[in-house]
Amino acid sequence: MTRPPDSPESIARNAGFALATQATASVFAAVLTIFLARYLGPERFGVFSLAVGIAAVLVLPGDAGISSAAARFIAERRGNPAGVARVLRDASRLRLITSGTVCIALVIAAGPLADAYDEPTLAWTLRGMALAIFGQNLMQLYGSSFTALGRVSLSFRASLLKSIVELSATLGLVLAGAGSVGAAFGRSAGFLAGGILGAWMIWRLVGSPRDGDGDASPLDHPGIRNIARYAGALVIVEGAFVMFEQIDVILIGAILTASAAGLFQAALRLTTFLHYPAYALASGIAPRVARHEVEGPAVETFALGLRGLVVFQAALIAPLVIWAGPIVDLVLGDAYDESAEVLRALAPYVFLAGLGPLVSMAVNYAGEARRRVPIALGALAVNAVIDVILIPDIGIVGGAIGTNVAYAIYVPAHLWICKDMLGVDLRPILVSFARALVAAAAMAGVLALFGTEDVGILALIAGSVAGLAVYLAVLLALRELTVGDLRRLAAEARARLLASRA
Repeated sequence: MTRPPDSPESIARNAGFALATQATASVFAAVLTIFLARYLGPERFGVFSLAVGIAAVLVLPGDAGISSAAARFIAERRGNPAGVARVLRDASRLRLITSGTVCIALVIAAGPLADAYDEPTLAWTLRGMALAIFGQNLMQLYGSSFTALGRVSLSFRASLLKSIVELSATLGLVLAGAGSVGAAFGRSAGFLAGGILGAWMIWRLVGSPRDGDGDASPLDHPGIRNIARYAGALVIVEGAFVMFEQIDVILIGAILTASAAGLFQAALRLTTFLHYPAYALASGIAPRVARHEVEGPAVETFALGLRGLVVFQAALIAPLVIWAGPIVDLVLGDAYDESAEVLRALAPYVFLAGLGPLVSMAVNYAGEARRRVPIALGALAVNAVIDVILIPDIGIVGGAIGTNVAYAIYVPAHLWICKDMLGVDLRPILVSFARALVAAAAMAGVLALFGTEDVGILALIAGSVAGLAVYLAVLLALRELTVGDLRRLAAEARARLLASRA
C-alpha cells in the first residue's frame, strides 16, 4: 500500500536528516564565521555581531510563537491532510502579519539604534537583517511543520539551499567591500531562498485546504484563535530562550565595547554546532510525545534519548575545559585570545543546552507550554542580573557565568515538567549523568597529557582519539554502555553509509 504523502518517517530517519541538516549548516556557519571574523576584524565583526543579536531578538515577535504552536496542532493531525492544510493556512496568515510588521519597524528604527550604539554602519547592517528576519520566520514555520509531520528530509533541502546562498552572497558582497552591511544582506539572501523553497515544498506535500470550513470538525480545523492562544504562551518562552543566547552580547556591547561583544560572540558561535546532535534527536522524538488521536506518547523512547544526550554532551566538557586556548588559536587566530576564557567558561552551558531541545520540545508538543512561562522568565531575569553585576568587574567572562546559571535553572525545571507530565523515571538519568562525569574527568586527564596551551593540530587529533577511547572505556567499565551497544551503533552507521551510496 502506498504511504500517504504526509505520513511520518521513522524516528531514526528523521533524527538522521535533522543531524545532517545541522551538520551541513554547521560547516557552512563555521566557514562563514571564520571568514568574517578574520576578514572584518574585531571592530567590524563586532558591528555585525550586534546586528545579529538585535535581529535574533526581533525574530521572536516576528514568529510570535506561531511556528511551535502550529507544529503542535499539525503533530496531532498527522494522517489528516485536510486538517494539516487548514492549520498551515491559518498559521501562514498570522505569519505575514507578525513578521511583516516587525521587519518594517526595524527598517525605520535602524538609524536611531545606530546612533544609540554610536556605530554609523550599524544602520544599514540592521536594514539588511530586517529581510533576514522575514526569511527566517518563513523557514521557522515550514521547518517546524516538516518536523511535526515527521518529514525532516524536506527541511534538509531548504536548509542546504539557505546555507549555499548565504555563503555565496556573503562572500561576494564582503569581498566587494560591503563590510558588515554586505554580511547582513548575504544572510538575508540565504534565509529568503530557504523560506521560499520551504513554502513550495510544504504546500506540495499537503495540498490546499478544502472548501467548506464551516462544516469542518474541531479536529480538522483548530482555528486561528486556538493557534494564536497557544502561541501566546510560546512567544514568551521562546523570547526568553532567544534572550539567553543574545542578551550577553547586547549587554557586553552596551557596557563595554562592540569589540568586546565580538570577542564573546566568536566564542559562543564556536559552541553552536555542538548542540546539533541534540536538536537532531529532539526533532525525531519530541513530536511523538504529542497527544495524537491514535498513538500514545513515546515515553520510553523519550527517556532513552535523554540518557543518550547526557552521555554525548558530557564528552564535550573535557575538550572545552582543557583545550579552549588551542581551539581558539587554531580557528580564530591570535586576535581572539580573550575568547578562550569565554569558551572554557561556557562548558556547563554546552552540556545543559544539549539537553534543552528534547525536554522543551516535548513539553510544547504535549500542549503544556504555559507551564514553561515562569521558568523561562525567571531564568532570564537571573541571567540579566548576573550579567549586569559581573560584566563591569570581570569583563566578558561574566556573560558566560550568567548564561551557565540561567541554563542550570531552565533545563532541570523542564525535565521536572516532563517527569510530571509523562511519568519519566529520573533515577536512571541521574545515574547516567554521574557515570558520564566520571568518564569526562578521565578524558580530561588524557587530554592534559598532550598539553594545554601550545598544542599542534597533530597533537589535537591524537589527543582527541585517545581521550575518546578512554571516555568510552570508562563508560564500559561503569556499565553505562555495553559492547553490544557499540556494535549496534557501528552496524547502523555502516548501514546508513551504504544506503547513502546506493
